[in-house]
Parts: sequence; C-alpha cells; structure tokens
Amino acid sequence: MFKSIKNISTKFKSSYVSTAQKIAAASVSPSEKQVRSVLFVLGLTVLVFGLTDGITAQGQWNGTTKYNDARIANAVNAVLTYLEGTFGALVMAAAGIGAILSAAFGQYKAALSLMVVAIGAFILRSLMSTFFNDAGVQQ
Repeated sequence: MFKSIKNISTKFKSSYVSTAQKIAAASVSPSEKQVRSVLFVLGLTVLVFGLTDGITAQGQWNGTTKYNDARIANAVNAVLTYLEGTFGALVMAAAGIGAILSAAFGQYKAALSLMVVAIGAFILRSLMSTFFNDAGVQQ
C-alpha cells in the first residue's frame, strides 16, 4: 500500500514538473502553434463575454426590464413609407436607368447591383417582415 501511494505521488510530481516546464518554456520562447492557441482562446473568450451582454440586453431576469419600441417603429414606418411612395419610385427609376447604362457600357456587376437596389426599394417592407419582428411596423 505504501508503494502505491509513493507511486501515485511520484507520478503526480513528475506530471507537475513536466507541466511547469512546458509553461515556462512557452512563456520564454513560445512556438507558433502555442501563440495561435493562446490567441484563439483569447478571441473565443472575448467573443463569448462580448456576446453575453447582447444576449441578455432584453432579457426578463427579474421582471424589471421593459422595452418600448414605439418610437423606433414609427421612425422605421416613416422611412418605409417614403421608400414605398414617390421617393421609392424615384430611386427605382434612377437605379433602373443606371442599370441600363451600366449594362450598355459593359459594367455588368454595377448593373446587377443597381437592379438589386431598384427591386429592394420596391420590396423592402416585405423583406423586413420576412427576416425581422415587425409587429409594430405594419402599415
């Protein structure tokens, strides 16, 4: 029994010394793999703790957090009303003409981008209702 305790203590001591030597060597002259590992762990830690605040921003921890988005909904509704009205028609016409001119001059990427702008001005409210919670932004 005494030999098994001594064996365990010797194994523990050797693993402790080995770990301490590796840490000391890494702190004095780290390899590229060790630096990447440390930076990865540091980045992951910053990401986790940074996202925690955003996740709990509107959480109902003890029932005291209330969030009223009426002003934001009114502002978004005003912007969407402009985009769906005469200003949106102007944006669509200008983007359509720009797309035709860009395609005529061989700038097909620009023409495609302008077509996305033209179509996006027309269907922006539909896109918002598809991807976001827009219960307060309805017409």
